[in-house]
Amino acid sequence: MLRRFYDWLIRISDKPYAVWVLGAMSFAESSIFPVPPDPLLLAMTVAHPKRAWLYALVCTVTSVTGGMVGYLIGMWFYDSIGHWIVVTFGGGDSVEKFRAFYAEWGSMAILVKGLTPIPYKIVTILSGFSGYDFFWFVVLSLITRGARFFIEAGILNYFGDDARHFIERNLTAVAVVFVVTLVGGFLVLRYMF
Repeated sequence: MLRRFYDWLIRISDKPYAVWVLGAMSFAESSIFPVPPDPLLLAMTVAHPKRAWLYALVCTVTSVTGGMVGYLIGMWFYDSIGHWIVVTFGGGDSVEKFRAFYAEWGSMAILVKGLTPIPYKIVTILSGFSGYDFFWFVVLSLITRGARFFIEAGILNYFGDDARHFIERNLTAVAVVFVVTLVGGFLVLRYMF
């Protein structure tokens, strides 16, 4: 099943609409969707290493745009959809702790959480709910999300075929590390705040 999923991701990489799918996943992950775009970014980059920078740029721009939507959900619709999303993804009990964390650490919250596997949608929604300055939210999101996606794409671009062969030989281990990291992000969010 894992091999079929990987092969499916590689096949999507060759489709003319692949960049649109990547952008849509990245956008949705920042506001409502639980799955990050990283597996598709990985597959597309190992399939086409010369396009790594384009893929990282698409992920960054669409992630920050989705983050703006998440911010607006938190600012205007927290009591309805925003609260539901936060509770669904494990941050329901932590809203007041998060607001206190923002009051003390502000910008560091966005910078650190944008790089980690902690669900970014929680950060975007709670940033809007907390009333964090929108301009600085966007600037810091560009920095942190850009760093994450460009570092991933840069590593995969640099190692090119070697990265693809490593991933294909160790697909189960790579998938386990990804899932553990993703679940770990949710757990950290749950117990950190």
